[in-house]
Amino acid sequence: MGPLIPQNIISGDLNFFFAFLIGVAFGYILEQAGFSSSRKLAGVFYGYDFVVLKVFFTAGITAATGVFFFSYLGWLDMDMVYVNPLYVNSAIVGGVIMGFGFIMGGFCPGTGIVGAVIGKIDAIFFVIGIFIGVFIFGYFFNSFEPVYHANYKGSMFVHDALGMSQPWFLFVLVIVAIAAFIITQKIQDKSTRFKELISNTQSLKATWPAAFIIILAFIAILLPKERVSYLSEISSVKLTEEIRNPKRKLPPERIAYSIIHNLNDIVLVDVRSPQEYSDFHFPGAINVPVNQILKPEFKDIAFVENKKTVFYSNGGQLSEIAWLASARAGKKNIYILAGGLNNFIKVIFGDVPKSEVKDIMELSDRKFIESAKRFFIEGELSKRQIISSKPLSSPETTKKAKGGC
Repeated sequence: MGPLIPQNIISGDLNFFFAFLIGVAFGYILEQAGFSSSRKLAGVFYGYDFVVLKVFFTAGITAATGVFFFSYLGWLDMDMVYVNPLYVNSAIVGGVIMGFGFIMGGFCPGTGIVGAVIGKIDAIFFVIGIFIGVFIFGYFFNSFEPVYHANYKGSMFVHDALGMSQPWFLFVLVIVAIAAFIITQKIQDKSTRFKELISNTQSLKATWPAAFIIILAFIAILLPKERVSYLSEISSVKLTEEIRNPKRKLPPERIAYSIIHNLNDIVLVDVRSPQEYSDFHFPGAINVPVNQILKPEFKDIAFVENKKTVFYSNGGQLSEIAWLASARAGKKNIYILAGGLNNFIKVIFGDVPKSEVKDIMELSDRKFIESAKRFFIEGELSKRQIISSKPLSSPETTKKAKGGC
């Protein structure tokens, strides 16, 4: 349901509800396009009706264009999209079986369901045949497995297999689709069989939609290579104001006070590497390397409602990068440990001057630092059992959602 769920536009609990609505709408569109008729579907193989090719190409270039721009704008995280792994041998065998089944039965699995739902007898038998085939394949899987797993190529995109960039592949795909539309339309115009099938159907003018999709594909080529933005991204003026706000940096004393009193009002996010995190980290801190700070799997862990998210690193550079990325994406209640761990160690564990102090606030600060030093050094911290999470930078923390036809 990207980008609706990843961008918090709708709750994840509504995922299946919207999936149901989309499924109903998809089935309705297929039926209205004539995909419940086996004669119409088989027409593409006999050269008198190319509606299947046109619908599939339209769906393909629409989805490819949408995915490209959604991913480019940061509305869709392709790392969370499941890509079916490629097994070349089984893909070829499956394609041949699918092709023969399509020609002989006039349906594919999806269109077979559409036809069966509206009571088409041939479609009902076709669906029954699908279940029989699934049962046979599952029952004798050990025999089919060598072919099924042969020639594994991993999760591969078509443009990667062709050695093309994604924008150029999108442009070529659109041009090929438009050319196919024009050629098949000329064939259909000369087909008397097709004219009999559409005698009561009004022709559709696709000039403007075709021009629009070509322009979008051309824009994709001209776009800079990298660009990520977010629906909640703040303006540059607002971001500049927040950068200048000194309150976004919390002093070491504030962090120490929260840890000592176990206030549970902040989320300490260590943006260093997992190795540095394992060597030393604040009690209760989580590890999210800076280059993964906006990944969806960390959204509910690093950015907790009604809590301050405090980024820290050894110095201030990595935490500044994490803060800037998060602030630009519209994250709220985010802070930085001023000076990082180096400054924390210097302030809390450094030598306190023994000069006479008359200012009551400075005297209070010195007494707190002395008590904090005892807390961290003299064993009081070790007495408190703190369950610290493992580094959360592992790519296995979140499974990709599987889906597709």
